[in-house]
Amino acid sequence: MKYKDYYAILGVERTVTQEDIKRAYRKLARKYHPDVSGHSDAEDRFKELGEAYEVLKDPEKRAAYDRLGTQWRSGEDFQPPPNWDEGFEFSGTGDEAGAHADLKDFFEAMFGSTRAAQTRQGPSRATGQDHHAKVLIDIEDTYRGAQRSISLQLPVIDDQGHVSLQLRTLNVSIPKGMRAGQHLRLAGQGGAGVGAGPAGDLYLEIAFRAHPRFRVDGGDVLLDLPVAPWEAALGAHVTVPTPDGLVEMTVPMGSAGGRRLRLKGKGIPGNPPGDLYVILNIVLPPADSEPAKAAYNAMRQAFNFDPRARLYG
Repeated sequence: MKYKDYYAILGVERTVTQEDIKRAYRKLARKYHPDVSGHSDAEDRFKELGEAYEVLKDPEKRAAYDRLGTQWRSGEDFQPPPNWDEGFEFSGTGDEAGAHADLKDFFEAMFGSTRAAQTRQGPSRATGQDHHAKVLIDIEDTYRGAQRSISLQLPVIDDQGHVSLQLRTLNVSIPKGMRAGQHLRLAGQGGAGVGAGPAGDLYLEIAFRAHPRFRVDGGDVLLDLPVAPWEAALGAHVTVPTPDGLVEMTVPMGSAGGRRLRLKGKGIPGNPPGDLYVILNIVLPPADSEPAKAAYNAMRQAFNFDPRARLYG
């Protein structure tokens, strides 16, 4: 997608109040309305203004947009930073239909599928809105279950009319077997109810932090395992780390680099559990001594081997 500087489009600084944004939009919308404007690009400018205003008038969308940072330039290729929305709490309110151009999919992914204003109406009471946030956990947490303290930031409008982030911390139980994309429901931790109405719920979407060893693919876990050339060629018994501890595994004789070996049921716990796939990575020892060089020369003499034979047909 292409980045657009919504503040520049409206001609305002990033520090302005919500009321300033409304005034700037109204002024420019009158100037570039296609029915009254004499500018040749009035229609395009009017649509661009509407897109910018649709995001910046909504405190949640504005706060989400601000989290993308200030280093982007209008028109350059843009992808949201990884896990930019970690701990960002939102209610999913607002009219998503207006965010209709380059950043549409981005904001719809954040807000569009989770609009959950639960409204059991009564004469003087209504249930509070459900809130949503993404949280990162360690892979090890889903193998054993865990108690974690999480911090969330909720966009609010302060007394001066600026959008600010309200911080709160919750103690959360992570059940064993949670998978990426699943949600934890915290009853009564969403938006406040109206009158005597109950509070809404908070839904935490689970994602995994990047791990130095393991990768997750649904319920399966992947591990790149370094092996020596003789282990791959002759076979070996090796110790393999998993998120739940060490296990013993056999490397079959004649294994090639990239071969996938399955440890059944050693992936994410569940019914059924996932598997852990060990991907062999053959690592060559360095020829950094005379004995090592001699060993490589001996290998060259012992094998009639051309690694590029298939390239020549």
